[in-house]
Amino acid sequence: MDKKVETALNAYCEKIEASLTRSTAEKPELQGIVLEAMEYSLLAGGKRLRPVLMLEFCRMCGGDPDKYIDIACTIEMIHTCSLIHDDLPCMDNDDFRRGRPSCHKAFPENIALLAGDALECLPFEVISDAALEGVIDPRTAVMLCSVLAKSIGTNGMIGGQVIDLQSEGKEISLDTLNTLQAYKTGALIEAACVMGVILSGNTKMIPYAAAYASALGRAFQIIDDILDVTGTFEELGKPIGSDDEQNKTTYVSLLGLDRSYIEAQKLTEEALAILDSFDDSEFLKELTKQLLSRRN
Repeated sequence: MDKKVETALNAYCEKIEASLTRSTAEKPELQGIVLEAMEYSLLAGGKRLRPVLMLEFCRMCGGDPDKYIDIACTIEMIHTCSLIHDDLPCMDNDDFRRGRPSCHKAFPENIALLAGDALECLPFEVISDAALEGVIDPRTAVMLCSVLAKSIGTNGMIGGQVIDLQSEGKEISLDTLNTLQAYKTGALIEAACVMGVILSGNTKMIPYAAAYASALGRAFQIIDDILDVTGTFEELGKPIGSDDEQNKTTYVSLLGLDRSYIEAQKLTEEALAILDSFDDSEFLKELTKQLLSRRN
């Protein structure tokens, strides 16, 4: 990765980590265990891709990302909620996440469930407080909450998970798989990009941000499917081959490894072309290219 880009990415991630740490720092005695579980999963590492996307789209569209670090972290809270819930025995039943026991293995299962629930509520508190404190105006807060809520709901992350669960053990079409992943993975990525544009106030760029996110989100999921076959536990921090064990249709099972990677390359090129519509997009272009060759 280009040194300048790596420095900028690290600067974003340091601010994001500091904000996430503050979000669960206060632990009341009676209900502190759920905050410990939230913190366990929230601070377990990860690429922090979604908050970085929000902040970078804000910057490219003329906003000041440093004003909105806490708001950017709302998308990471939702993403972490989805990981906690996905790992539960009633969902994908995974015992490891990011190289250590899943939340429901480190804490009682009912506490892990509630930690995920709490991380789904906290973002709306953060956005509302930002409006009450004058960081953003009320209309902006409503727009952010609307985008975020829709990305979580039945036409977003939850809807994608439902399709995923009901598709286990069945052969599904490429169109159905595209819909599943557009909801389950793509919706939060799109929300991150669009929310960044909303924070900048330059809302005419929303369609371009959404189009970029659509291409990136699908490419991201295809690489995830490839890594589930070719990666290692050490690289991914979780068992490999779980999709095959659960009889899930993936891009690899439908297209094969080679065609899957070609499709991810094509989608990455589409995403890069859309970024030409934005000023000073070199950082995000480089990051987009790096996501195609990632190993975790």
